[in-house]
Amino acid sequence: MGSGKTTIGQRVAELLGMDFFDSDRELEEQTGASVNLIFDVEGETGFRKREMRMLRKLSARINALVATGGGAILTPESREILGRTGLVVYLQTSVSQQLKRLRRDRSRPLLQSGDREQKLAALATVRNPLYEELADIVFQSRSHGPDISARKLAESILAYRAHAGATTAETENDE
Repeated sequence: MGSGKTTIGQRVAELLGMDFFDSDRELEEQTGASVNLIFDVEGETGFRKREMRMLRKLSARINALVATGGGAILTPESREILGRTGLVVYLQTSVSQQLKRLRRDRSRPLLQSGDREQKLAALATVRNPLYEELADIVFQSRSHGPDISARKLAESILAYRAHAGATTAETENDE
């Protein structure tokens, strides 16, 4: 949440010639309801089920960059889909940076009440190890603007792909 998934993701997709999808926005379009309303009516459990189904749908697309909701990593099914279907990038940021980016944002269901800093820290304690375990690339999204971050991330993705391709070719040659 507040790491730049949508902002940076859109720019990276453009740089790499990919289609961009934000899973929360796609879910809102499909249901005709906001993420907040889905949370209010169905609770987090209901929302996560919908989110997982949307993730399954989006991950089947070719040449797509998908920005997931921050909590998509929480369900084992979603982690399995992410790990099986694509390159996973973790945009790592600090709680202080999240607070700065989200200071005017009132659309986040999990931050609607209480101490935002405390809530973000608690979410990070649970989510960060899951992101670190699953991610193919861990990218620091803290210190640069979105255009520079997108360019650097696109370069990291291309380098990862080149290395993965070289490793695959080496393995095939060894057989």
